[in-house]
Amino acid sequence: MKVKVNDNVLVLTGKYKGKQGKVLKADPKAGKVIVEGVNIVSKHEKARKANETSKILTEEAPIDVSNVEVVCDKCGKATRVAHSEVDGKKVRVCKKCGAVLDKAYSKKSKAKAVEETEAPKKRTRKRSQKAADAAETATEPENGSKE
Repeated sequence: MKVKVNDNVLVLTGKYKGKQGKVLKADPKAGKVIVEGVNIVSKHEKARKANETSKILTEEAPIDVSNVEVVCDKCGKATRVAHSEVDGKKVRVCKKCGAVLDKAYSKKSKAKAVEETEAPKKRTRKRSQKAADAAETATEPENGSKE
């Protein structure tokens, strides 16, 4: 199943066609997803104790995964999901713009990029500077001696 929890999806068919929502729960075995604000059903709850009251609850019911399409964060369009290998990891990719859809992976890759750009500078500069200073001081007493 190419839809995961916390994905933003667009409903393609049915009463809620065109509505976007976040995936709250995914059931790959049954091929169903529960989308926030989509497929709202009423559930009657009877009072079980003397101090409780009966009530009518509204909740999201599962819909088939074939009726939703993932919305890309980068381009904002509903797209099919392709798989690609980036840095040895299999990730989900937008077919329209090529952006990585796996949020956990994209956060890690951004963090790595920041670490590479903000990496501490090499110390070769300081060492070479010290070596040059030492060489200068070693030559000064020979040339500039007071004798």
